[in-house]
Amino acid sequence: MQTAVIVISILFALVVGFLGGYFLKVLLERKVAEKSHKSASKIIEKALAEASTLKKEAMLEAKEETHKHKVQFEQELRERRGEVARLESRVNSREEQLSKREETITNRELSIESIRSNIENTKKQVDKNLVDAKAKVQDAVTKLEKITGLTKAQAKKELVESLVDDAKTDAAEMVKRIENDAQEDAEKRARNIITQAVQRVNADHSSEVMISSVAIPNDDIKGKLIGREGRNIRSIEAATGVELIIDDTPETITVSGFDPYRREIARRAIEKLVSDGRIHPGRIEEVVAHVKKDMEVAIKEAGEQLAYNCKVHGLHPEIVKTLGRLKYRTSYGQNILNHSREVCHVAGLLAVELGANEAIAKRGGLLHDLGKATDHEVDGTHVSIGVDLAKKYKESPEVIHCIEAHHGDVPYNSLEAIIVQVADAISSTRPGARRENVENYVQRLKDLEAIADSKPGVDKAYAISAGREIRVIVRPSDVSDEKAVFLAKEIAKEIEEKMTYPGQVKVNVIRELRHTEVAK
Repeated sequence: MQTAVIVISILFALVVGFLGGYFLKVLLERKVAEKSHKSASKIIEKALAEASTLKKEAMLEAKEETHKHKVQFEQELRERRGEVARLESRVNSREEQLSKREETITNRELSIESIRSNIENTKKQVDKNLVDAKAKVQDAVTKLEKITGLTKAQAKKELVESLVDDAKTDAAEMVKRIENDAQEDAEKRARNIITQAVQRVNADHSSEVMISSVAIPNDDIKGKLIGREGRNIRSIEAATGVELIIDDTPETITVSGFDPYRREIARRAIEKLVSDGRIHPGRIEEVVAHVKKDMEVAIKEAGEQLAYNCKVHGLHPEIVKTLGRLKYRTSYGQNILNHSREVCHVAGLLAVELGANEAIAKRGGLLHDLGKATDHEVDGTHVSIGVDLAKKYKESPEVIHCIEAHHGDVPYNSLEAIIVQVADAISSTRPGARRENVENYVQRLKDLEAIADSKPGVDKAYAISAGREIRVIVRPSDVSDEKAVFLAKEIAKEIEEKMTYPGQVKVNVIRELRHTEVAK
Protein backbone atom coordinates (compact mmCIF):
# COMPACT_ATOMS: atom_id res chain seq x y z
CA MET A 1 0.00 0.00 0.00
CA GLN A 2 2.77 2.36 0.83
CA THR A 3 4.56 1.42 -2.39
CA ALA A 4 1.49 2.26 -4.44
CA VAL A 5 1.23 5.66 -2.83
CA ILE A 6 4.86 6.35 -3.66
CA VAL A 7 4.36 5.34 -7.27
CA ILE A 8 1.27 7.50 -7.53
CA SER A 9 3.15 10.39 -5.96
CA ILE A 10 5.97 9.96 -8.44
CA LEU A 11 3.58 9.83 -11.36
CA PHE A 12 1.75 12.91 -10.08
CA ALA A 13 5.06 14.72 -9.74
CA LEU A 14 6.06 13.76 -13.27
CA VAL A 15 2.72 14.93 -14.62
CA VAL A 16 2.96 18.18 -12.71
CA GLY A 17 6.59 18.66 -13.88
CA PHE A 18 5.66 17.94 -17.44
CA LEU A 19 2.77 20.37 -17.36
CA GLY A 20 4.90 23.01 -15.67
CA GLY A 21 7.64 22.63 -18.26
CA TYR A 22 5.12 22.79 -21.01
CA PHE A 23 3.56 25.96 -19.68
CA LEU A 24 7.02 27.44 -19.09
CA LYS A 25 8.03 26.65 -22.69
CA VAL A 26 4.81 28.22 -23.95
CA LEU A 27 5.52 31.39 -21.92
CA LEU A 28 9.08 31.57 -23.19
CA GLU A 29 7.98 31.11 -26.79
CA ARG A 30 5.40 33.88 -26.34
CA LYS A 31 8.05 36.25 -24.97
CA VAL A 32 10.40 35.42 -27.88
CA ALA A 33 7.57 35.92 -30.37
CA GLU A 34 6.65 39.24 -28.81
CA LYS A 35 10.29 40.36 -28.91
CA SER A 36 10.63 39.25 -32.56
CA HIS A 37 7.40 41.04 -33.40
CA LYS A 38 8.66 44.26 -31.82
CA SER A 39 12.01 43.96 -33.66
CA ALA A 40 10.23 43.29 -36.94
CA SER A 41 7.97 46.30 -36.37
CA LYS A 42 11.01 48.50 -35.77
CA ILE A 43 12.71 47.18 -38.93
CA ILE A 44 9.54 47.78 -40.94
CA GLU A 45 9.19 51.29 -39.56
CA LYS A 46 12.84 52.03 -40.36
CA ALA A 47 12.44 50.60 -43.87
CA LEU A 48 9.32 52.67 -44.41
CA ALA A 49 11.15 55.83 -43.26
CA GLU A 50 14.08 55.10 -45.58
CA ALA A 51 11.71 54.37 -48.44
CA SER A 52 9.91 57.66 -47.82
CA THR A 53 13.25 59.51 -47.82
CA LEU A 54 14.36 57.82 -51.04
CA LYS A 55 10.99 58.58 -52.57
CA LYS A 56 11.30 62.29 -51.69
CA GLU A 57 14.88 62.41 -53.08
CA ALA A 58 13.78 60.67 -56.27
CA MET A 59 10.89 63.10 -56.66
CA LEU A 60 13.23 66.08 -56.15
CA GLU A 61 15.69 64.70 -58.69
CA ALA A 62 12.85 64.05 -61.10
CA LYS A 63 11.57 67.62 -60.60
CA GLU A 64 15.06 69.06 -61.16
CA GLU A 65 15.56 66.94 -64.26
CA THR A 66 12.10 67.92 -65.52
CA HIS A 67 12.86 71.61 -64.89
CA LYS A 68 16.21 71.28 -66.66
CA HIS A 69 14.62 69.62 -69.68
CA LYS A 70 11.83 72.22 -69.63
CA VAL A 71 14.34 75.11 -69.67
CA GLN A 72 16.33 73.44 -72.42
CA PHE A 73 13.18 72.79 -74.43
CA GLU A 74 12.01 76.39 -74.00
CA GLN A 75 15.42 77.67 -75.12
CA GLU A 76 15.40 75.39 -78.19
CA LEU A 77 11.81 76.47 -78.85
CA ARG A 78 12.80 80.15 -78.73
CA GLU A 79 15.72 79.47 -81.08
CA ARG A 80 13.45 77.57 -83.46
CA ARG A 81 10.88 80.35 -83.36
CA GLY A 82 13.59 82.91 -84.05
CA GLU A 83 14.85 80.86 -86.98
CA VAL A 84 11.30 80.48 -88.29
CA ALA A 85 10.80 84.24 -87.96
CA ARG A 86 14.01 84.91 -89.88
CA LEU A 87 12.99 82.45 -92.58
CA GLU A 88 9.55 84.05 -92.81
CA SER A 89 11.17 87.47 -93.11
CA ARG A 90 13.46 86.20 -95.83
CA VAL A 91 10.55 84.56 -97.68
CA ASN A 92 8.48 87.74 -97.41
CA SER A 93 11.39 89.78 -98.72
CA ARG A 94 11.84 87.35 -101.58
CA GLU A 95 8.11 87.49 -102.38
CA GLU A 96 8.25 91.30 -102.46
CA GLN A 97 11.22 91.17 -104.82
CA LEU A 98 9.43 88.66 -107.06
CA SER A 99 6.30 90.83 -107.04
CA LYS A 100 8.32 93.90 -108.04
CA ARG A 101 10.11 91.91 -110.72
CA GLU A 102 6.81 90.54 -112.02
CA GLU A 103 5.38 94.06 -112.10
CA THR A 104 8.45 95.29 -113.99
CA ILE A 105 8.13 92.45 -116.52
CA THR A 106 4.42 93.20 -116.96
CA ASN A 107 5.18 96.87 -117.57
CA ARG A 108 7.87 95.94 -120.07
CA GLU A 109 5.49 93.58 -121.88
CA LEU A 110 2.89 96.34 -122.11
CA SER A 111 5.54 98.72 -123.37
CA ILE A 112 6.66 96.18 -125.97
CA GLU A 113 3.07 95.66 -127.12
CA SER A 114 2.62 99.40 -127.44
CA ILE A 115 5.84 99.71 -129.43
CA ARG A 116 4.82 96.79 -131.63
CA SER A 117 1.44 98.43 -132.31
CA ASN A 118 3.16 101.70 -133.20
CA ILE A 119 5.49 99.85 -135.55
CA GLU A 120 2.55 98.19 -137.32
CA ASN A 121 0.78 101.52 -137.75
CA THR A 122 3.99 103.13 -138.98
CA LYS A 123 4.52 100.30 -141.45
CA LYS A 124 1.02 100.73 -142.86
CA GLN A 125 1.57 104.47 -143.19
CA VAL A 126 4.93 103.86 -144.90
CA ASP A 127 3.34 101.43 -147.35
CA LYS A 128 0.65 103.98 -148.15
CA ASN A 129 3.23 106.73 -148.57
CA LEU A 130 5.24 104.46 -150.82
CA VAL A 131 2.26 103.88 -153.13
CA ASP A 132 1.59 107.63 -153.27
CA ALA A 133 5.25 108.32 -153.93
CA LYS A 134 5.32 105.87 -156.82
CA ALA A 135 2.29 107.55 -158.36
CA LYS A 136 3.87 110.97 -157.94
CA VAL A 137 7.12 109.74 -159.42
CA GLN A 138 5.29 108.40 -162.49
CA ASP A 139 3.55 111.74 -162.95
CA ALA A 140 6.82 113.58 -162.52
CA VAL A 141 8.50 111.35 -165.09
CA THR A 142 5.76 112.03 -167.63
CA LYS A 143 5.94 115.78 -167.05
CA LEU A 144 9.72 115.80 -167.25
CA GLU A 145 9.68 113.96 -170.52
CA LYS A 146 7.31 116.54 -171.97
CA ILE A 147 9.13 119.57 -170.56
CA THR A 148 12.73 118.56 -171.14
CA GLY A 149 12.30 116.43 -174.15
CA LEU A 150 14.44 113.78 -172.49
CA THR A 151 13.71 110.13 -172.53
CA LYS A 152 12.80 108.31 -169.39
CA ALA A 153 16.20 106.67 -169.18
CA GLN A 154 18.03 110.00 -169.60
CA ALA A 155 15.83 111.75 -167.03
CA LYS A 156 16.21 108.82 -164.69
CA LYS A 157 19.96 108.98 -164.97
CA GLU A 158 20.10 112.69 -164.20
CA LEU A 159 17.58 112.28 -161.35
CA VAL A 160 19.51 109.39 -159.85
CA GLU A 161 22.74 111.34 -159.97
CA SER A 162 21.06 114.27 -158.23
CA LEU A 163 19.46 111.99 -155.62
CA VAL A 164 22.76 110.21 -154.98
CA ASP A 165 24.50 113.49 -154.20
CA ASP A 166 21.67 114.59 -151.94
CA ALA A 167 21.54 111.16 -150.28
CA LYS A 168 25.28 111.25 -149.58
CA THR A 169 24.95 114.63 -147.94
CA ASP A 170 21.91 113.57 -145.95
CA ALA A 171 23.55 110.29 -145.00
CA ALA A 172 26.66 112.04 -143.72
CA GLU A 173 24.56 114.38 -141.61
CA MET A 174 22.43 111.50 -140.39
CA VAL A 175 25.47 109.39 -139.44
CA LYS A 176 26.92 112.26 -137.47
CA ARG A 177 23.59 112.87 -135.73
CA ILE A 178 23.16 109.17 -134.94
CA GLU A 179 26.67 108.96 -133.51
CA ASN A 180 26.05 111.96 -131.26
CA ASP A 181 22.66 110.62 -130.15
CA ALA A 182 24.11 107.15 -129.55
CA GLN A 183 26.94 108.55 -127.44
CA GLU A 184 24.55 110.64 -125.35
CA ASP A 185 22.14 107.73 -125.01
CA ALA A 186 24.97 105.33 -124.05
CA GLU A 187 26.22 107.65 -121.32
CA LYS A 188 22.69 108.16 -120.02
CA ARG A 189 21.97 104.43 -120.10
CA ALA A 190 25.24 103.63 -118.32
CA ARG A 191 24.42 106.12 -115.57
CA ASN A 192 20.92 104.65 -115.22
CA ILE A 193 22.25 101.09 -115.01
CA ILE A 194 24.77 101.97 -112.33
CA THR A 195 22.22 104.03 -110.39
CA GLN A 196 19.66 101.22 -110.47
CA ALA A 197 22.27 98.69 -109.38
CA VAL A 198 23.30 100.82 -106.41
CA GLN A 199 19.68 101.51 -105.42
CA ARG A 200 18.71 97.83 -105.55
CA VAL A 201 21.60 96.80 -103.30
CA ASN A 202 21.34 98.61 -99.98
CA ALA A 203 23.78 96.99 -97.53
CA ASP A 204 24.72 98.23 -94.08
CA HIS A 205 28.37 98.54 -93.18
CA SER A 206 29.92 98.28 -89.74
CA SER A 207 32.54 100.81 -88.78
CA GLU A 208 36.03 99.61 -88.08
CA VAL A 209 36.78 100.23 -84.42
CA MET A 210 39.55 99.13 -82.13
CA ILE A 211 37.46 98.36 -79.03
CA SER A 212 34.47 96.25 -78.01
CA SER A 213 32.34 96.65 -74.90
CA VAL A 214 31.21 93.77 -72.68
CA ALA A 215 28.28 94.29 -70.33
CA ILE A 216 28.54 92.71 -66.85
CA PRO A 217 25.78 92.28 -64.25
CA ASN A 218 27.60 94.21 -61.50
CA ASP A 219 30.92 95.85 -60.74
CA ASP A 220 31.94 93.07 -58.32
CA ILE A 221 32.81 90.95 -61.34
CA LYS A 222 35.62 93.37 -62.20
CA GLY A 223 37.60 92.29 -59.14
CA LYS A 224 37.21 88.62 -60.09
CA LEU A 225 38.35 89.34 -63.66
CA ILE A 226 41.42 91.14 -62.37
CA GLY A 227 42.21 88.38 -59.89
CA ARG A 228 44.80 88.24 -57.17
CA GLU A 229 47.72 90.47 -58.17
CA GLY A 230 46.21 90.67 -61.67
CA ARG A 231 46.74 87.03 -62.59
CA ASN A 232 43.29 86.55 -64.17
CA ILE A 233 43.45 89.61 -66.43
CA ARG A 234 46.96 88.64 -67.53
CA SER A 235 45.75 85.13 -68.36
CA ILE A 236 42.86 86.50 -70.46
CA GLU A 237 45.15 88.90 -72.35
CA ALA A 238 47.75 86.17 -72.97
CA ALA A 239 45.13 83.65 -74.18
CA THR A 240 43.26 86.04 -76.50
CA GLY A 241 45.92 88.54 -77.63
CA VAL A 242 43.89 91.62 -76.69
CA GLU A 243 44.03 94.24 -73.95
CA LEU A 244 41.35 94.49 -71.24
CA ILE A 245 40.52 97.96 -69.96
CA ILE A 246 38.75 97.80 -66.59
CA ASP A 247 37.98 101.30 -65.33
CA ASP A 248 35.23 103.13 -63.44
CA THR A 249 32.68 102.78 -66.24
CA PRO A 250 29.67 101.15 -64.55
CA GLU A 251 28.88 97.54 -65.50
CA THR A 252 31.11 97.66 -68.58
CA ILE A 253 34.48 96.18 -69.56
CA THR A 254 36.36 97.34 -72.66
CA VAL A 255 38.24 94.95 -74.96
CA SER A 256 40.91 96.68 -77.05
CA GLY A 257 42.72 95.20 -80.05
CA PHE A 258 43.27 95.75 -83.78
CA ASP A 259 42.07 92.25 -84.78
CA PRO A 260 38.23 91.92 -84.77
CA TYR A 261 38.56 88.12 -84.65
CA ARG A 262 40.57 88.23 -81.43
CA ARG A 263 38.25 90.83 -79.92
CA GLU A 264 35.24 88.62 -80.63
CA ILE A 265 36.95 85.61 -78.99
CA ALA A 266 37.77 87.71 -75.93
CA ARG A 267 34.24 89.11 -75.73
CA ARG A 268 32.61 85.67 -75.90
CA ALA A 269 35.09 84.19 -73.41
CA ILE A 270 34.46 86.98 -70.87
CA GLU A 271 30.70 86.56 -71.19
CA LYS A 272 31.03 82.80 -70.54
CA LEU A 273 33.33 83.36 -67.56
CA VAL A 274 30.99 85.96 -66.06
CA SER A 275 27.92 83.73 -66.46
CA ASP A 276 29.79 80.69 -65.08
CA GLY A 277 31.31 82.53 -62.09
CA ARG A 278 34.45 80.38 -61.99
CA ILE A 279 37.31 82.68 -62.98
CA HIS A 280 40.87 81.43 -62.60
CA PRO A 281 43.77 80.88 -65.06
CA GLY A 282 42.98 77.21 -65.70
CA ARG A 283 39.30 77.91 -66.34
CA ILE A 284 40.18 80.89 -68.54
CA GLU A 285 42.36 78.77 -70.84
CA GLU A 286 39.64 76.11 -71.02
CA VAL A 287 36.90 78.64 -71.91
CA VAL A 288 39.07 80.41 -74.52
CA ALA A 289 39.86 77.08 -76.21
CA HIS A 290 36.14 76.22 -76.26
CA VAL A 291 35.24 79.65 -77.68
CA LYS A 292 37.85 79.26 -80.44
CA LYS A 293 36.21 76.00 -81.49
CA ASP A 294 32.80 77.70 -81.49
CA MET A 295 34.24 80.53 -83.59
CA GLU A 296 35.45 78.08 -86.23
CA VAL A 297 31.91 76.73 -86.48
CA ALA A 298 30.50 80.27 -86.61
CA ILE A 299 32.96 81.22 -89.36
CA LYS A 300 31.96 78.22 -91.46
CA GLU A 301 28.26 79.01 -90.98
CA ALA A 302 28.87 82.65 -91.97
CA GLY A 303 30.57 81.51 -95.20
CA GLU A 304 27.76 79.08 -95.99
CA GLN A 305 25.14 81.76 -95.32
CA LEU A 306 27.00 84.23 -97.56
CA ALA A 307 27.17 81.74 -100.44
CA TYR A 308 23.47 80.88 -99.94
CA ASN A 309 22.37 84.52 -99.91
CA CYS A 310 24.40 85.25 -103.04
CA LYS A 311 23.12 82.05 -104.75
CA VAL A 312 26.65 80.99 -105.64
CA HIS A 313 26.86 77.22 -105.40
CA GLY A 314 29.54 74.56 -105.81
CA LEU A 315 32.24 76.38 -103.79
CA HIS A 316 35.00 74.31 -102.21
CA PRO A 317 34.49 73.90 -98.42
CA GLU A 318 37.81 75.62 -97.72
CA ILE A 319 36.79 78.61 -99.84
CA VAL A 320 33.49 78.77 -97.95
CA LYS A 321 35.38 78.75 -94.66
CA THR A 322 37.76 81.45 -95.90
CA LEU A 323 34.79 83.59 -96.96
CA GLY A 324 33.40 83.25 -93.44
CA ARG A 325 36.60 84.74 -92.01
CA LEU A 326 35.82 87.95 -93.91
CA LYS A 327 33.11 88.58 -91.30
CA TYR A 328 35.91 89.63 -88.96
CA ARG A 329 37.91 91.63 -91.52
CA THR A 330 37.36 95.30 -92.33
CA SER A 331 38.91 97.81 -94.70
CA TYR A 332 38.62 101.52 -93.91
CA GLY A 333 35.55 100.84 -91.79
CA GLN A 334 33.81 98.62 -94.36
CA ASN A 335 33.10 95.01 -93.41
CA ILE A 336 34.63 92.85 -96.17
CA LEU A 337 31.97 90.12 -95.94
CA ASN A 338 29.20 92.68 -96.51
CA HIS A 339 31.32 94.33 -99.20
CA SER A 340 31.77 90.98 -101.03
CA ARG A 341 28.01 90.31 -100.85
CA GLU A 342 27.30 93.76 -102.26
CA VAL A 343 29.85 93.43 -105.08
CA CYS A 344 28.35 90.03 -105.98
CA HIS A 345 24.82 91.43 -106.24
CA VAL A 346 25.87 94.58 -108.14
CA ALA A 347 28.01 92.55 -110.55
CA GLY A 348 25.06 90.22 -111.22
CA LEU A 349 22.72 93.13 -111.92
CA LEU A 350 25.22 94.80 -114.26
CA ALA A 351 25.87 91.52 -116.06
CA VAL A 352 22.14 91.04 -116.72
CA GLU A 353 21.80 94.59 -118.06
CA LEU A 354 24.89 94.32 -120.27
CA GLY A 355 24.28 90.79 -121.56
CA ALA A 356 27.33 89.26 -119.84
CA ASN A 357 27.59 85.93 -118.03
CA GLU A 358 25.76 86.56 -114.76
CA ALA A 359 27.09 83.42 -113.01
CA ILE A 360 30.76 84.29 -113.74
CA ALA A 361 30.26 87.93 -112.72
CA LYS A 362 28.57 87.02 -109.41
CA ARG A 363 31.12 84.34 -108.56
CA GLY A 364 34.01 86.68 -109.38
CA GLY A 365 32.39 89.48 -107.35
CA LEU A 366 31.92 87.19 -104.34
CA LEU A 367 35.53 85.92 -104.42
CA HIS A 368 37.32 89.11 -105.53
CA ASP A 369 38.56 89.97 -102.00
CA LEU A 370 39.07 86.35 -100.89
CA GLY A 371 42.76 87.04 -100.19
CA LYS A 372 41.95 89.62 -97.51
CA ALA A 373 40.93 86.80 -95.16
CA THR A 374 44.58 85.68 -94.87
CA ASP A 375 46.65 88.68 -96.02
CA HIS A 376 47.83 89.25 -92.43
CA GLU A 377 49.17 85.69 -92.29
CA VAL A 378 50.53 85.11 -95.83
CA ASP A 379 53.05 87.21 -97.76
CA GLY A 380 51.75 89.02 -100.83
CA THR A 381 48.91 91.31 -101.81
CA HIS A 382 45.33 90.24 -101.24
CA VAL A 383 44.95 89.95 -105.04
CA SER A 384 47.81 87.47 -105.43
CA ILE A 385 46.69 85.53 -102.35
CA GLY A 386 43.13 85.34 -103.67
CA VAL A 387 44.35 84.14 -107.09
CA ASP A 388 46.47 81.43 -105.45
CA LEU A 389 43.53 80.23 -103.34
CA ALA A 390 41.20 80.17 -106.35
CA LYS A 391 43.73 78.16 -108.39
CA LYS A 392 44.34 75.78 -105.48
CA TYR A 393 40.65 74.95 -105.17
CA LYS A 394 40.02 74.59 -108.92
CA GLU A 395 38.02 77.72 -109.73
CA SER A 396 37.45 78.42 -113.43
CA PRO A 397 39.97 80.60 -115.35
CA GLU A 398 37.25 83.23 -115.94
CA VAL A 399 36.64 83.64 -112.20
CA ILE A 400 40.38 83.68 -111.45
CA HIS A 401 40.84 86.46 -114.02
CA CYS A 402 38.07 88.49 -112.35
CA ILE A 403 39.96 88.24 -109.04
CA GLU A 404 43.29 89.03 -110.68
CA ALA A 405 42.07 92.08 -112.61
CA HIS A 406 39.71 93.76 -110.12
CA HIS A 407 42.38 96.37 -109.25
CA GLY A 408 43.57 96.79 -112.84
CA ASP A 409 46.90 95.04 -112.20
CA VAL A 410 46.55 93.01 -115.41
CA PRO A 411 44.81 93.79 -118.73
CA TYR A 412 41.13 92.88 -118.91
CA ASN A 413 40.28 90.05 -121.30
CA SER A 414 36.60 89.62 -120.46
CA LEU A 415 33.52 91.76 -119.92
CA GLU A 416 32.87 90.01 -116.59
CA ALA A 417 36.26 91.14 -115.21
CA ILE A 418 35.43 94.76 -116.04
CA ILE A 419 32.00 94.37 -114.41
CA VAL A 420 33.58 93.04 -111.19
CA GLN A 421 36.03 95.97 -111.14
CA VAL A 422 33.18 98.45 -111.62
CA ALA A 423 31.04 96.74 -108.93
CA ASP A 424 33.97 96.83 -106.51
CA ALA A 425 34.43 100.55 -107.15
CA ILE A 426 30.69 101.20 -106.71
CA SER A 427 30.58 99.35 -103.39
CA SER A 428 33.77 100.81 -101.91
CA THR A 429 33.43 104.43 -103.05
CA ARG A 430 29.75 105.12 -102.57
CA PRO A 431 28.99 107.60 -99.77
CA GLY A 432 29.20 106.12 -96.30
CA ALA A 433 30.84 102.86 -97.36
CA ARG A 434 34.36 103.49 -96.11
CA ARG A 435 36.10 105.94 -93.91
CA GLU A 436 39.60 106.71 -92.69
CA ASN A 437 41.00 109.25 -90.31
CA VAL A 438 42.19 112.00 -92.64
CA GLU A 439 44.97 113.06 -90.32
CA ASN A 440 46.35 109.51 -90.09
CA TYR A 441 46.09 109.08 -93.85
CA VAL A 442 47.92 112.34 -94.62
CA GLN A 443 50.54 111.60 -91.97
CA ARG A 444 51.21 108.17 -93.46
CA LEU A 445 51.82 109.70 -96.88
CA LYS A 446 54.12 112.32 -95.37
CA ASP A 447 56.08 109.66 -93.49
CA LEU A 448 56.55 107.64 -96.68
CA GLU A 449 57.88 110.63 -98.56
CA ALA A 450 60.08 111.68 -95.61
CA ILE A 451 61.76 108.26 -95.50
CA ALA A 452 62.56 108.46 -99.21
CA ASP A 453 63.68 112.12 -99.08
CA SER A 454 66.14 111.33 -96.28
CA LYS A 455 68.25 109.13 -98.56
CA PRO A 456 71.25 110.67 -100.36
CA GLY A 457 70.83 111.22 -104.09
CA VAL A 458 67.01 111.49 -103.96
CA ASP A 459 65.63 114.44 -105.92
CA LYS A 460 61.87 114.00 -105.35
CA ALA A 461 59.54 111.41 -103.81
CA TYR A 462 55.79 111.01 -104.33
CA ALA A 463 53.43 108.73 -102.39
CA ILE A 464 50.64 107.59 -104.72
CA SER A 465 47.82 104.99 -104.90
CA ALA A 466 46.59 105.88 -101.39
CA GLY A 467 49.98 105.12 -99.90
CA ARG A 468 50.36 101.70 -101.57
CA GLU A 469 53.19 102.93 -103.81
CA ILE A 470 55.99 105.48 -103.55
CA ARG A 471 57.91 106.74 -106.59
CA VAL A 472 61.42 107.97 -105.91
CA ILE A 473 63.18 110.09 -108.54
CA VAL A 474 66.97 110.17 -108.05
CA ARG A 475 69.70 112.39 -109.47
CA PRO A 476 71.52 110.34 -112.13
CA SER A 477 74.83 112.02 -111.33
CA ASP A 478 74.65 110.83 -107.70
CA VAL A 479 72.99 107.44 -108.04
CA SER A 480 74.03 104.79 -110.56
CA ASP A 481 71.83 101.97 -111.88
CA GLU A 482 73.41 99.54 -109.42
CA LYS A 483 72.95 101.91 -106.48
CA ALA A 484 69.30 102.43 -107.45
CA VAL A 485 68.62 98.74 -106.77
CA PHE A 486 70.10 98.93 -103.29
CA LEU A 487 68.36 102.25 -102.62
CA ALA A 488 64.94 100.69 -103.33
CA LYS A 489 65.70 97.81 -100.95
CA GLU A 490 66.95 100.21 -98.27
CA ILE A 491 63.82 102.37 -98.46
CA ALA A 492 61.53 99.30 -98.38
CA LYS A 493 63.36 97.93 -95.33
CA GLU A 494 63.09 101.22 -93.44
CA ILE A 495 59.37 101.46 -94.25
CA GLU A 496 58.85 97.95 -92.82
CA GLU A 497 60.74 98.82 -89.63
CA LYS A 498 59.29 102.28 -88.91
CA MET A 499 55.73 102.31 -90.27
CA THR A 500 52.43 100.49 -89.83
CA TYR A 501 50.31 100.15 -92.96
CA PRO A 502 47.75 97.81 -94.55
CA GLY A 503 48.85 95.42 -97.31
CA GLN A 504 52.08 96.27 -99.12
CA VAL A 505 53.94 99.38 -100.24
CA LYS A 506 55.65 99.23 -103.63
CA VAL A 507 58.89 101.23 -103.91
CA ASN A 508 59.76 102.41 -107.44
CA VAL A 509 63.16 104.10 -107.90
CA ILE A 510 63.37 106.03 -111.18
CA ARG A 511 66.72 107.11 -112.64
CA GLU A 512 66.50 109.18 -115.81
CA LEU A 513 69.52 110.60 -117.63
CA ARG A 514 68.99 113.44 -120.11
CA HIS A 515 71.48 115.07 -122.50
CA THR A 516 70.69 118.40 -124.14
CA GLU A 517 72.48 120.06 -127.04
CA VAL A 518 71.59 123.24 -128.95
CA ALA A 519 71.88 123.42 -132.73
CA LYS A 520 73.10 126.86 -133.84
